[in-house]
Amino acid sequence: MNEECLRLLRDGLPDIRTEVPDVGLTFLPLCLDVDGDVAVVTVLTFDETGNVPGESFIDGWTFHRRNGEWMALGGGGGAAPAEPLARRSAAELGRHLRRYGSGRTVRNADRLLPWGAKYVNQVRLRVAAEATQIRVGRRVIPVPQHGHVAVVWTARRAPLIEALDPAGRVLDALELERSQTPERNSA
Repeated sequence: MNEECLRLLRDGLPDIRTEVPDVGLTFLPLCLDVDGDVAVVTVLTFDETGNVPGESFIDGWTFHRRNGEWMALGGGGGAAPAEPLARRSAAELGRHLRRYGSGRTVRNADRLLPWGAKYVNQVRLRVAAEATQIRVGRRVIPVPQHGHVAVVWTARRAPLIEALDPAGRVLDALELERSQTPERNSA
């Protein structure tokens, strides 16, 4: 898997299908995001053992470019929704941006002292069919046909992510800092 992710970072994503592929394929690249010297690659993986027919997962893997070479940092994921490649409307998702996964890896794990860690953060989103791109700070990322988008960043504060319509108007905004904090019961 690592070699395939490195190839995707080097060559870019192929045309992505919107239907689950035939038996025998173990994973399908969904999206990637590069911000300076960090990147995230998100893939849809299929159960290789055959224990659970049709079971699939969505994994996000982070990378750091050091001395011109991409190095894997780590990653993780979770179960994919039913019909993972079907694009959903905002009414079906409940909003235009739906966060379904996130992760954080250390990019300078080889440091001598425990303090001073620098992190690479990622978030995996489903973007409603009405949005054609998302804006993350100054970056604008096109939304693939299947609606899955991954975003990577290194700043301490999570970025504001905005879903944009074809004319560039903001349909929805997702404040990751707020969405990462559990809601408190005011009882």
